[in-house]
Amino acid sequence: MSRLFSFSNVGASLALVGITIWPGPFQFDRSVALGAASSNPEPVSQKLVQASPEFLQQNSSQSQPPSDAEIRERAQKLIENQHRDDAAIDEYERIEHHVDRTVGANPRVLEDKLYRVVPTGTGSLKILLKEDNKLTDPVLYRQQLQTWKELLELALKPGDPRAKLTYSKWQKKKTDRADLVDATRQAFLTKWLGRETVNGRPCDVFELDPNPNFHPHSIFQDAMTHITAKIWVDREKDQLARGEAHVTRDISFGGGILGKLYRGGVFSFQQTEITPDIWLPARYQYDFMGRKFLFTFEEHQYIEASQYRHDGLPKQALALVESEIASGKVANGDP
Repeated sequence: MSRLFSFSNVGASLALVGITIWPGPFQFDRSVALGAASSNPEPVSQKLVQASPEFLQQNSSQSQPPSDAEIRERAQKLIENQHRDDAAIDEYERIEHHVDRTVGANPRVLEDKLYRVVPTGTGSLKILLKEDNKLTDPVLYRQQLQTWKELLELALKPGDPRAKLTYSKWQKKKTDRADLVDATRQAFLTKWLGRETVNGRPCDVFELDPNPNFHPHSIFQDAMTHITAKIWVDREKDQLARGEAHVTRDISFGGGILGKLYRGGVFSFQQTEITPDIWLPARYQYDFMGRKFLFTFEEHQYIEASQYRHDGLPKQALALVESEIASGKVANGDP
């Protein structure tokens, strides 16, 4: 239900504190659905604790906090790096594990899917590999590869009206995201909390609170005025290693007529270095409740990304998919 108002995209922007939007500027969702018995992954509530642990033992009292000038300089580097990461993801494919479930005393899995997410030249395409641990039928998998091939071919025909429309939408998404990244410098007041190790790497931890003097210009920028957040910034690379946001006030859509995200929602995000100086998403989690028109809903989902592979620009990616179709091999997403 929540997809109608792109609540997941709003959540993504919150979890990253506006640094980026998961998983890319424009995404095709042309996956094939297959049903089977449910698996039993770790409860989302426990996953959230892992994604957002209490601070590790640290010697922040003995550490010299960065000056305001140093924070501003690092913020600029962080933004520049994020712009570079956002551009790079358009040339990579990855494996994504999506799990939707309930919470409470007896949580259960509602949906468990494994996707291969591939670049199309104007966004990405989700190719279903497994649903509830059941492999996609080989015939249907090849049909999805054919769809990928056709999208890449279309991207190489800039004069085609369909390509023009798709490219225009994609560019709009990219522009909106870039504006959102840039707006983070004005949207929040920053406080240094200390240092913590994330995945073996030293990070500075910052608390972000809404800036009362910030004037948003889009729905995503407005969402940032309704949250408090914490980010972990890699000290060596000035890259975002982790982000966590809490909704402190309801976020309304269409003046509240279309829907709302209720206060109390939590969004978290982790990313990792996949190649020198390129950091891309590793894990994302949404836990929130809301209302669409007159109907309330809740969403508890986590997405884990792995096995990044550089496919390149459409011409290079097209050669890869053509070779794959000719080989007749079927991917399953296993390591």
